[in-house]
Amino acid sequence: MPDKLTVDLHPLFRSDRDIDKAIRNTIFRAAGEKVPLVEIIPGKGSGKLRSRVLAMLNQPHLKKLYRRVEVAPGNEGMVLVHLK
Repeated sequence: MPDKLTVDLHPLFRSDRDIDKAIRNTIFRAAGEKVPLVEIIPGKGSGKLRSRVLAMLNQPHLKKLYRRVEVAPGNEGMVLVHLK
């Protein structure tokens, strides 16, 4: 069992549907496999993609799967999702 799953959003940044699907699939997979941490890499940039990721993670059907979300300390281009 892996100790974390990582999803890099750099290749998907132009497609909102692909971004949503990638995040949703990774969170559900991690919850199903009991992986404690998901790293989502939206990149540094202007912060629009990171705020979109954080808004998506705030949806009720995803929110019930994790304990907390944080921007990685020292790396604002990575969002860490700690699952239950």
